Amino acid sequence: MSSEINTGPVIGQRHLQTFLLFMAIVVNYMAKFNAGVAIVAMTNAESSNPNFPEYDWNEMERSYILSSFFWGYICTQFLGGWLNRRLGARITMFISTLGSSLLALLPPWCVSWGGWQAYCGIRVAMGLFQGLLFPCIHAHLANWCPVNERNRLGALANSGIDCGTLVAMFVSGLIASSSIGWPGIFYVSSGMGICWCIFWMLLGADTPRQSKLIGEAELNYIETSINSSRKENAEKLKATGRIPVPWKAIWTSIPFWALIFTRCCQTWGYSTLQTELPAYMNGVLQMDMKKNALFSALPYFASWIMAFVYLFFADILLTRGVMTITAIRKSINSLAFFVPAVALIGVSFLDSDQKTLSVVLMCTNVGINAGSTIGSTINTIDLSPNHAGIIMGIVNTAANTMPILTPLLVGVIVKDVSDRLQWQIVFIISAVVFVVGNIVYLVFGQMVNQPWDAPDFLTKQQDSHLQEEGYSKALEANQFLEDEKRKESEATNENTNL
Repeated sequence: MSSEINTGPVIGQRHLQTFLLFMAIVVNYMAKFNAGVAIVAMTNAESSNPNFPEYDWNEMERSYILSSFFWGYICTQFLGGWLNRRLGARITMFISTLGSSLLALLPPWCVSWGGWQAYCGIRVAMGLFQGLLFPCIHAHLANWCPVNERNRLGALANSGIDCGTLVAMFVSGLIASSSIGWPGIFYVSSGMGICWCIFWMLLGADTPRQSKLIGEAELNYIETSINSSRKENAEKLKATGRIPVPWKAIWTSIPFWALIFTRCCQTWGYSTLQTELPAYMNGVLQMDMKKNALFSALPYFASWIMAFVYLFFADILLTRGVMTITAIRKSINSLAFFVPAVALIGVSFLDSDQKTLSVVLMCTNVGINAGSTIGSTINTIDLSPNHAGIIMGIVNTAANTMPILTPLLVGVIVKDVSDRLQWQIVFIISAVVFVVGNIVYLVFGQMVNQPWDAPDFLTKQQDSHLQEEGYSKALEANQFLEDEKRKESEATNENTNL
């Protein structure tokens, strides 16, 4: 009879750390995506609070502002992982969030004299700081999550992505229409980030053993679970030494390239809505800022809820053996790509007389697309658990080039934000990208460990090469001996004839 495992309190320090990670994502995403709402208020004062300055920025200049965050964001993904290894997640995430939060204070002061260029510069710097965040979040989860709670706690922490976008859209719109106007968007966002930093430094800890608040039972439970799961990998590392990265094999892997392409396509469609939804609602659907804030936020509320629905059903299908992991990933990813593609095309044909249907379709689009996390985002672990961090860094860097390009494309196509036909082109392009991305994933994507994941892959490859080289030299030696024997035989025959 097995004894019951003492996991510590029902709500322990591992849950507190997960909540802190959740809030870290929320405050950073609010600073990241409040620009979509802020720009509408800053360029159309009548839609929010007319008592604050209004700027005459054209659509191309707006697009530069929305895109600029990602110019910096893609540059520091690998730096975040490096700093995490050197300084730990606690210090690196503090630096990341504090830097972004302090920069969020600057637009109301700098835009008046520096224009849209100053706003772009601030967002580039914010992107540089926030690029450090996600490598630390995944490392922190690995240190704190027992194996059997990893999916649950990981999903709870990452649900901050949808919640942060939801808060950015909804709260920012309400603030812009309030007495503090659009500058209040930046002040509130900055204040939330700074408050998080204070709580993080007081309550955060890189590992359970470094926490001063954790109980002995919970500490033993977490460490025993994590150490047992790492035992096999530790034995492999001991036998082979540090696992070298098989760069050539990774870069020539078709499933790896299929994953990159699919994630880029997903980010293209999703970022189009994230950055352009407030402008579309204000220009085409002619919603005022308060209604705009509510209806801009609804799709991300749907996404937040659907993330848990997908997780629930995926766990049931997998644990009961109804579907394989390959079938689950490809089925959910197809649902998450094909349905939003149809919804996007539907949205593009609606106008201000069909506001309700437009909102329903956009909620369907973003909500159903939440399945892409299970469908393809975590495919990195399927391909190579040993090199998942490296693959995640590459894929995330590639995918985050898309939010740079999509606002710029909108700036080229949409010259009049109230012109539905121009927005039609934008949404149809995104729909086509969704469809093509999933087709590539269905044909070339794989959900099994690749040969190059093996710790001794390069060693075996080198041994195989040496064997082939030795075999080639042996053949050459045998050929040489045969030639010599033939020459001797020919010389003997000639002497006999004489």
